[in-house]
Amino acid sequence: MASVTLLSYVEAADCPCTSYCRWYSVLLRTRYERGQIVEICWSERYARRTRRMAGSTIRELLKVTEQPGFISFAGGLPAPELFPVQEVAVVSQRILAESGPVALQYSATEGYRPLRACIAQRLQSDGVAAGIDNVLITTGSQQALDLVGKILVDPGDVVVVESPTYLAALQAWNAYEAEFVGVAADDCGMEVDGLEQVIERNPKMVYCQPNFQNPSGVTLSRERRVHLVELSRRHRVPVIEDDPYHELRFEGDCLPGLMALEASLDPARDPYDGNIISLGTFSKVLAPGLRVGWVVAAAPVITQLTLAKQGSDLHTSTLDQMIAHELLRSGFLEGHKRVIRQTYRERRDAMLEALADCFPPDTRWTRPAGGMFLWVELPASIDTADLLRRAMERRVAFVPGAAFHVDGTGHNTMRLNFSNSTPEQIRDGIARLAHELREMG
Repeated sequence: MASVTLLSYVEAADCPCTSYCRWYSVLLRTRYERGQIVEICWSERYARRTRRMAGSTIRELLKVTEQPGFISFAGGLPAPELFPVQEVAVVSQRILAESGPVALQYSATEGYRPLRACIAQRLQSDGVAAGIDNVLITTGSQQALDLVGKILVDPGDVVVVESPTYLAALQAWNAYEAEFVGVAADDCGMEVDGLEQVIERNPKMVYCQPNFQNPSGVTLSRERRVHLVELSRRHRVPVIEDDPYHELRFEGDCLPGLMALEASLDPARDPYDGNIISLGTFSKVLAPGLRVGWVVAAAPVITQLTLAKQGSDLHTSTLDQMIAHELLRSGFLEGHKRVIRQTYRERRDAMLEALADCFPPDTRWTRPAGGMFLWVELPASIDTADLLRRAMERRVAFVPGAAFHVDGTGHNTMRLNFSNSTPEQIRDGIARLAHELREMG
């Protein structure tokens, strides 16, 4: 019976993998008539949510740009030569020698308690009454995004994002069938005044990266941060504060986080039980391979996220958490961050200078005060998808900007990563892109 159902499905040409199944249907019919077992058409079995899953443009580009001789501005990759390889090796040896059975054992879903306490203490220094019950350790901040979607987003729920916005957040929440609404951004970040109208639609949450946003590199101004927090309180709408680049400021004064601003409006709130869900990670300042991130939120939210995480991976690697904790506790991280900032500032400056020297005069770009990216807007006649195809032939890559917009715009924009290339590679790669732009007219 199952074979008959499958065969009817295939021959009706309703199968999403039509180009394969229609060709194969004659063979299936022959095998069925001979009494042979017919294979499952897997696309018939996939959950509905998979229809909205799409591969990451960036991940696909990385497969190509790993080839020798490529200059890639595509990935959001930290500089591997700055990874603290020796320090991680020494700390790992000590942890395994002194606490090996603990490091290699299953552990609490909430995370390694000393690490959670350290993260809470850092928030306390910013005036947030966060305790250990406000902190969940995740397998990178990407898992945090997925868990937030899992507990908050129902099909059809409106999620407000910046335009452009972080591509992997869209990827995480597409699976939960969110409906995205973009709010325009400028050099001061999300135009929060425009958020007032959108909030009338009663969105499930607002998502933003306040510091050195991915992809644009811009920073949300203090005034807009205050306004966003006030809107969240007035309309009781959660705000997801994704802050992976907080530690990578090269210039200017640090601005208070959204959670700290919210706490300043209600200093009597203890413990923290506000509207902000804050995400962080060690990927950008230690190593992405450790896969250690965190969520800070009201304790009931952390409880729900913990239940969601239990069904995902039980807990984040105990050994990785202990390594991150030791490098944080020992003070190593503070000195290491200064090296990273200096290196990335030099690379940002090299890219800004190369753009000014080589790109057309009617091009504009952001000047990030930190982070890993800058954003380029080309003349409206240029489609950066076409530019990418030409650039790949010259062995240089970037990410076309349309992927970061939820409304299909941005075809003349592009994201450039400067953290993963040397100043020499940056100058060479920008010159190659400029050559192709001239060829495109």
